[in-house]
Amino acid sequence: CPDLQGVMGRYYALEAGEKPTVADAARDHYSPLGPSDAVPVEPVSVAVALADKIDTLTGFWAIDEKPTGSKDPYALRRAALGVIRLVLGNGVRMNLRMVLFAGGDLHYQQFQGEAWDDIRSSDDKLALSLGIASKHLETARELIRTHLPRLETKSKLMELFLGTHLQDIKDPDEDLLAFFHDRLKVYLKDQGIRHDIIDACLAMPGNDDLTLLVKRAEALAAVMKTEDGANLLQGYKRANNILTQAEAKDGVEYSYGADVKFAETDEERALFAALDRAEAAIIPAMAAEDFGTAMAAMAALRPAVDAFFTAVQVNSDNQIVRRNRLNLLHRIRAICSGVADLSRIEG
Repeated sequence: CPDLQGVMGRYYALEAGEKPTVADAARDHYSPLGPSDAVPVEPVSVAVALADKIDTLTGFWAIDEKPTGSKDPYALRRAALGVIRLVLGNGVRMNLRMVLFAGGDLHYQQFQGEAWDDIRSSDDKLALSLGIASKHLETARELIRTHLPRLETKSKLMELFLGTHLQDIKDPDEDLLAFFHDRLKVYLKDQGIRHDIIDACLAMPGNDDLTLLVKRAEALAAVMKTEDGANLLQGYKRANNILTQAEAKDGVEYSYGADVKFAETDEERALFAALDRAEAAIIPAMAAEDFGTAMAAMAALRPAVDAFFTAVQVNSDNQIVRRNRLNLLHRIRAICSGVADLSRIEG
């Protein structure tokens, strides 16, 4: 039987003369089945297992069938966890957002081909094959009956439908990516990484590269367990609060660049120097995806930031000095925010 998978599928594939890698892929087609199941490592097996799970998820999202509460009749949470484990277990680097978009687009094209043949025979079948959720079916029926005689392509119908209900519809690719992020939070929590640490990393660009995302989260979690990391977080939040309040009060954004020539204290000058050192270390480290080095350079700001807040009054009566100090706080915020969104971390 050509459709066999699992252990017997492997034996049949070998008997049929298939290569061992193909036979292994047949065995591992649905792996991993659960949280304790082994993750395939052979490239063909990984590719097949990923393709199967992503195809399943994008297909169900295309027809607006998603897990709700404790109900997950099609084991979609398990499928998403399987994708996460396959990606992380093999260090797979991919733009998940684009993969989900491509998967959804394939389903949409399939819906088009199947629906257009029967377009005049069944309003409901057309609507469902378009991926229109059941709650919108009556609107779809009316649009089909009203506009069918002058529709040249099915895409016109979708334009009409989406124009009518755009406010009710989320981008399925972004919604599915958010579902993956929720599953990733659960998975990483079991690995000892707090949800707020993950949120701080999810807020950064490239959050659909799960391998990179987890690498960043692990480095951030490690640095936040150190004394320098925990204290820097407090300094960052203090700088961010002062800056946010001043910007709201003054109606301007303090991001024009602080100048050391306006520094009045040794602590200010020391902070300028510390920020220069941190920036020089963080920028190449981030470019090289060396999050450990970047996080360590950020945490090393802690003594200079602490000394600044101990010795310096930001809201000086001298407006030039005040603006310069606020712009200096912006540098703290900008440098730290280039590593992770620390405002999302509790504490």
